[in-house]
Formats: sequence, C-alpha cells, structure tokens
Amino acid sequence: MNRTGAGKGKARLTWVALVLAGVAAAALWLWHSAGQQTARAGRSDVLQCALAPQAADAAHPGMVWVPGGTFAFGDKVYPEEQPVRQATAKGFWMDRTEVDNNAFAAFVKATGYVTVAERPVDPAQHAGLPPEMRLPGAVVFTMPNTLDGSGSLTQWWRYVPGASWRHPGGPHTSIASRGAFPVVNVTIEDALAYSRWRGRTLPTEMQWEWAARAGKDAAPEGQIEQPAAANTWQGLFPVANSGADGFIGLAPVGCYAANNFGLFDLIGNAWELTSDRWTPSHTETETASASAGHDPAAPLLRPGAPAQRVIKGGSFLCAPNYCMRYRAGARQAQDDDLATSHLGFRTVLEAPGP
Repeated sequence: MNRTGAGKGKARLTWVALVLAGVAAAALWLWHSAGQQTARAGRSDVLQCALAPQAADAAHPGMVWVPGGTFAFGDKVYPEEQPVRQATAKGFWMDRTEVDNNAFAAFVKATGYVTVAERPVDPAQHAGLPPEMRLPGAVVFTMPNTLDGSGSLTQWWRYVPGASWRHPGGPHTSIASRGAFPVVNVTIEDALAYSRWRGRTLPTEMQWEWAARAGKDAAPEGQIEQPAAANTWQGLFPVANSGADGFIGLAPVGCYAANNFGLFDLIGNAWELTSDRWTPSHTETETASASAGHDPAAPLLRPGAPAQRVIKGGSFLCAPNYCMRYRAGARQAQDDDLATSHLGFRTVLEAPGP
C-alpha cells in the first residue's frame, strides 16, 4: 500500500473510532439517564392498596374459594414446563394475596420463630463458603452499574449479610411502613412453619397453576406477551426499568386487578413457593411423585446439591429479554435453604367449599 492509501486508511480508522466512541458515550448517557429515572420512579409513596372488603361472615377471612377443574397443566416456552398434560384439581381455599409483612410479623411475635436467613449458615452443609457467606443473610437483587458481558448472575445478585424478612435489602433497610408488602427472604422451612401455625399448608404446583389460570383450561398457544396488569420489569433487564406498571421493585399486595377467582398478584410481584419438589421436566410420573403424600420439608437425597422446590408466577424482575416466566405454566427451581429478595408465598386450606 502506498503512503497516500495508508494515510486514507488511518484517517478512516480514526473516523470510525470517533463514531464508535460517540455511540458508546451516548449509550452510557442513556444507561445512566435510565438508571436515574428508575431511581426516581422507585421512590414510590404507595405503601398500601385497598382491597375489596369480604363479607363479615366469610368462612375463611382473607381466603377465596378456588373451584375444582380440569386443565392443560404446563406450557411450551421453556423445556422444564413440558410436556403439557391434562390434570384435575379439586376445590380448595387460597389466600387471596401473598402473605404480607404484617401477617408474618404476627406469626413471629406469637411463636418467637427465627427464619433461616436470620440463622448462621451450617458449614457442614456448605463446605468451602467464604466467611461472609456463612453469616446470617439472604441473596438480594442490586441493579448493576456495569455489565461485563458474561451473563453471570452475580452481577446483579449479592449475598448480603444481615438481609432478612425484617431487612429485605440488608441491615440498612426496614419493613417499617411496609406491612402491606409481601414478606420475602423466606425459605420453604419458614413458609411451612407459618402455614402450620395458621392450620394450613402450601399449594402444590398443580393447585397453584390451576388457581393462576382462573378457569382457563390452557395457556394461549404461542402467547408469551408481558402482562399489563402485573408487577414485572419494563425495560432492558437488569439495567433499566421504566416503572410503567406503577412500581419499581416490590409492590404492596393487591395493587393490580384480581383474576376471575378473586386472587391477586399470582403473576409478578414476588415468586411464590409451592410444596412440590423440583423436577427437571413435567412428566406425570415426576410431578405426581413430587407432590404426593410426603413431608415437603424432608431432605431430598441429591448428593452435592441442595434440595429444591418449585416456585411459580415470576416476579418484579421478569422481563421479555431475560425471564419470560410471568405465566401460569412457568416454573423454576429454588434451593430450600436460600432466602431471596424476590420470593414469597401464600397458603391454601383444603376444606369444604362455600
């Protein structure tokens, strides 16, 4: 190449570099601006949403009757939701909202219960953990300032010593004035302890999914649109959430319309625990074994791995580009002894209907 050509080539490279630098700067500004807007939107003063009053003579206050029915159990978006098969659920009562901080605080006050996240981690069960991860705590979502492109969850999830149901984001946070928000940073052991205190239990995966379908016998074929009336993530996860649904992070219970059974927030807001052990697929044999007649708190014999349960419904962190699990048929695994800031629960009661 002659000097003239080399000079033109260098000039072109310089021009391209300047353009790319400008694009990167604009992207960085947009990202920062979105983050600032997110932070402003997140300072919501909505601490409670009005729920329609129930009849004074309600058989089970705070619960609604879910009639039995037959439906297509599962979905086709992710492999673990398949195969879809016919299933029949008997009628049962279900909390119309997620268990909130006020209800869980009443349980703790009455019983003196200490949650798993408030206890030191047993080193015998988790050999090799660094000292800070053996302290009482929970895994908390933190919006990252930068991403390294690896897709590693540790870029937005942090184990925070001192995080618990009382301090959802860590020791510097509190549930003061947030009694109507879903209780989070709880495990299967905690949820079962609360349920037993109330004389209830946790829903099976089948019960939960039937309740979320609200009488529809199947998921709409090929439909995975983000729900408009639910607390999910609007924007590019995990760096920008517009808060178009009215909330950044958790919302108080019952802020969105109830489904046809009168149940609130089954989709979005907080993931919800079920009593079923996790299975990697949705075959009839596996799911029946997971939910049939056993103590759901009993350890699952899987050497080298923690026991896991099925969680349902998605959360405020589900977005079209990351977690399209804001669907009744979606399912995910959750370690039994790991508390997280986007996971709660509701209870069911198997008793005669109205």
